Amino acid sequence: MNPYGIAVTLIVFYLFSELHARRRAFYTNPVLLSILTIASLLWVGGFSYESYMESAVILKFLLGPAVVSLAIPVYRGRETIKAYAREISIGIVAGGSVAILSAFYIAKILGGGGEVLLSIAPKSVTTAIAIGVSEKIGGIPALTAVLVILTGILGNAIGVELLSAAGVRDRIARGLAMGVTSHGLGTARIILDDELAGAVSGLAMALNGVFTSLVLPYLIEVLK
Repeated sequence: MNPYGIAVTLIVFYLFSELHARRRAFYTNPVLLSILTIASLLWVGGFSYESYMESAVILKFLLGPAVVSLAIPVYRGRETIKAYAREISIGIVAGGSVAILSAFYIAKILGGGGEVLLSIAPKSVTTAIAIGVSEKIGGIPALTAVLVILTGILGNAIGVELLSAAGVRDRIARGLAMGVTSHGLGTARIILDDELAGAVSGLAMALNGVFTSLVLPYLIEVLK
């Protein structure tokens, strides 16, 4: 197996991480810049996405344990999470609903229709869940996957800065906002600044996935 995918990914991400550590600006976000750079390298070099993924299969495998490891900060912060169980529950329902409705109606106002609206509705949950929901409600799974990734990248790049600019200081609220709106990538970003907020974000990501998968198929019938 050619290891070029692993090598390119690690080197590019390391270089942009170092740049971001020095500049600390949203436009130096290592996730965003790494995706753009690797995509450009594949295009210029004539490599297919399939061959890249095959060569980086180990990194893809490690994604699963990385997500599961988010349970560690949740366990550490379990007492605080228990104390805010009601607020977190309300935040999941309210935030998940707003994420669905805002995406649906903004797209509709901008002229989207039919399958596009159905594809964008589940964009704030993890890719695996979003694709399954999109298929069930009649959306385009491939388009949903792209929208989910873009949502996560934006959350990772500017989510924390937007919360700070809006004056959101509460750690529970910050974690809820990141987990509900930008799933795994948002959680990966905020946990670097605050472990408790990251724990809440990881929990919110999981619970919002369950909430959306249960509610959206019925809600979409009303929206139609």
